Amino acid sequence: MSTPPLKNILEAAMMAAGAPLSVERMKTLFAEGMEPTSSELLDAIVELRKDLLGRGIEVSEVASGFRLQVRSDAAPFVARLWEEKPQRYTRALLETLALIAYRQPVTRGDIEDVRGVVVSSSTIRTLLERDWVRVVGHRDVPGRPAMYATTKEFLDYFGLQSLEDLPSLMEIRELEDTSRRLELGDDAEARRPTPDRYDFTSDEEREERGAEVLSQTEDDLAAASALVDKVEDNVFEPVEGKVGKGEPRKVRDLGQILQRLEEQHSTAEETAVDHGETQRSGEHDDATAQEKESDNE
Repeated sequence: MSTPPLKNILEAAMMAAGAPLSVERMKTLFAEGMEPTSSELLDAIVELRKDLLGRGIEVSEVASGFRLQVRSDAAPFVARLWEEKPQRYTRALLETLALIAYRQPVTRGDIEDVRGVVVSSSTIRTLLERDWVRVVGHRDVPGRPAMYATTKEFLDYFGLQSLEDLPSLMEIRELEDTSRRLELGDDAEARRPTPDRYDFTSDEEREERGAEVLSQTEDDLAAASALVDKVEDNVFEPVEGKVGKGEPRKVRDLGQILQRLEEQHSTAEETAVDHGETQRSGEHDDATAQEKESDNE
């Protein structure tokens, strides 16, 4: 029986493996003493890639080696072979994974400091179970929290050869800004409507959203409380000592209220004028300094 071309052997091996094959793993396909060299294997892979041009599959290099995969333009059609929908991941899980990928090694506390909400234990557990992240050590601080980093399986799943293939944070920000402007215009953030309902895919996503809403409303509640206090000071006369909740306060007469509002308005105008004069004074000083420099020259 004649031996098939090397590229055919590699094509068959990658199709049957179901996982990426490294060059060293490919060498084990051959009997001892008959192994091709690394350069011969790489040349065969280049030939195979050329043969597959214009076909529905391609050879892709990822962190763990080489694999056969469906081309992206054919993927939506191939996906119809499976009735179940692909698993959806929560925004919390994807944000956590992104922070680990870009800032590794990081602890759970580091992630919570950036996101501003508690990281669910189920989120970390899901990432560990999928082998996308692993514990690489423990930080030398009280409690010795675990430090997380991404794995080769993470790179393989997202079709990356190394972490250097991740898009830069600047590219991500520019893409998000462009998408938002295309959708809603330059004032997209201000015009984005608040959704009247949320479709949660899991209890974890619901808990994460609840924590985010509570965190975001704390500042709004504080600002609202300060505004109420200011209105009450304008409407009610001051009292000595503490006033219990629900105790009545004497209302100022209309003349007093109008006077206080006029005083506040005048104070605001004076502040604005002072700020403008200070700015103009600074500009005048700069101009004078430049004139003196010109005279000295």
